Amino acid sequence: MSSDRTLLPLSQATRPFYAGIDLGGTNIKAALLDDLGRIVAFHTEPTHAARGPEDAAARIGRAVHTLAGRAGIATADVARVGLGSPGPLDIPAGTIVRAGNLPGWDDFPLRDRVAAHTGRDVTFANDANAAGYGEYWVGSARGSSSLVLLTLGTGVGGGIIIGDVNVEGAHSHGSECGHIIVDPAPTARVCPCGQLGHLEAYTSATSLKALAAEALAAGGTGSLAAAVAAGEELTPVVIAREAGAGDALAMGVLMEAARWLGIGIVTFMHTIDPEAVVIGGAMTFGREEHPVGRAFLERVREEVRRRTFPVLARRTSIRYASLGGDAGSIGAAGLARLDHRRQP
Repeated sequence: MSSDRTLLPLSQATRPFYAGIDLGGTNIKAALLDDLGRIVAFHTEPTHAARGPEDAAARIGRAVHTLAGRAGIATADVARVGLGSPGPLDIPAGTIVRAGNLPGWDDFPLRDRVAAHTGRDVTFANDANAAGYGEYWVGSARGSSSLVLLTLGTGVGGGIIIGDVNVEGAHSHGSECGHIIVDPAPTARVCPCGQLGHLEAYTSATSLKALAAEALAAGGTGSLAAAVAAGEELTPVVIAREAGAGDALAMGVLMEAARWLGIGIVTFMHTIDPEAVVIGGAMTFGREEHPVGRAFLERVREEVRRRTFPVLARRTSIRYASLGGDAGSIGAAGLARLDHRRQP
């Protein structure tokens, strides 16, 4: 949705309003949504993580005031704020436990400081869980009873929604979908977290580059090898481009990542039995609109069909996400809406 975002005129909006914040290591994205999940106002600015968490909390507060002003409402008309943050988190405490891409933010009372700067109650959530709720509420899984979202990027994030319940877990580590074990062998690939055999070690952008580099080092030839030899950086974009041009090595690497993703999805299907599995993040290869995206998705579905019960293979929808970079802010607002509705 990010590239073709349409803002809803205030006159057509359904109250109450909710603000959703997607906090990233690079940018803060803020959206004001109406009760039906439609964007009324949008704002983004650099995170400036090095300035520290209090500075960011203050700017998030100003962003909410900015959203209200752009929409033509008072900040008091924002029923609640949702804040999606990278983890691991301590959700009851409202803190980031270990802020890998936000150095110096560990154990800062982020939720409460944002509440102080906005003057509104804040719902605190993992950013991938928030994105999952966005796709469940108004995205690819709209109308579904349950969803597993897998976001493929530098790592593999995840969100699990079951009947309007955001699965956070007893220790705020629920829905860490990228860290399920898909390969128990002692020779399994090493995940960036340091453990062996996690899904992220096989299906992230980092792992895709590693797989391609290994294939090239083993003597692989073709247009991808020529591009790298000419000085191009080995990235998922370049791999997908050459796969689309017919390079067998590049396509083989993508299909191998898709195979592992299918294996991981089967585990979620046998554990949760979701109505929909949604694949998002930066690494979706043009989605269904591009031949590479279609081939990747079909390879995932093929692996699922091979490994799961026939009834699940027939009935579980496996598709790409539709909200793009807006999923986190939309979902954060949606989770705030849930909490607001649960209040007496």
